[in-house]
Amino acid sequence: MRTRNLGGRQVSEIGFGAMNLSLAGRAPDDELVNVIHAALDAGVTLIDTADAYCIDDADFHHNETVIRKALDARPGSRDSVFVATKAGYRRPGGAWVLDGNPAYIRQTIDDSLRALGVEQIDLLQLHGVDPNVPLETTMEAIADAKRTGKARLIGLSNVSVDQIERASKVVEIVSVQNEYSPFVLKPEQDGVLQACAERGMAFLPWGPLGGRSRAKEVGTKGAFATVAERHDVSPQRVVLAWQLAKWPALIQIPGGRRVESVLDSLAAAELDLTSDEVSELSASLAQ
Repeated sequence: MRTRNLGGRQVSEIGFGAMNLSLAGRAPDDELVNVIHAALDAGVTLIDTADAYCIDDADFHHNETVIRKALDARPGSRDSVFVATKAGYRRPGGAWVLDGNPAYIRQTIDDSLRALGVEQIDLLQLHGVDPNVPLETTMEAIADAKRTGKARLIGLSNVSVDQIERASKVVEIVSVQNEYSPFVLKPEQDGVLQACAERGMAFLPWGPLGGRSRAKEVGTKGAFATVAERHDVSPQRVVLAWQLAKWPALIQIPGGRRVESVLDSLAAAELDLTSDEVSELSASLAQ
């Protein structure tokens, strides 16, 4: 698979977003490990996770633990696979509650290190900005992880251009992860995608197919079904290829619970759209 730059490291241009593996209704851990192995076999060298990818607080760090099991079962994968995780949420009763308190951030980073079975996190991302804690205060705790060797690189998630600039004054930022799909074009409209391109930061779109609830609707959005029929592929594959073609700084991290859907997403790396098709798709969404 072709690669793209993430903080000076070359990773597969389509990684694997592991979130859905750990939510309610999930399969046993050994089946989840098999899904991750299928992604690795297809050329994935980037896995995206978070401490909060779980059912609730009692299940915290589940996703990271499953990734550890998958990598431990593959000799050599620790050196070849880049793992990105996040900190900044709690999951009380299954809810998503932001917590940017420095003491909490430091504790959950240590817990992530243990869950992943590593001494250093490849990419540590602030999961979201707590409105009750100054961003700079939270970022100092994140920066401490880099200074002490607990994190190699630092990224952000769910942020604005202004927040990127403020965080960058505290510590070097190499990536941004915001929602972006044919249903949610905000990163194009608010300048985040352009800001990443100008600053040499990678952009990792979460929910690139619209999330689990809307992924099947992609074929009804814009011209994606038309282009998919032209290439004899799924509309979902066209969406991923369109984003890759439009934004050279973008690295995909689609998820999936079934091997079949994961492999279909990864096949987008082999779908080369023409510049006319990229424009056709973009124009259809603008309408």
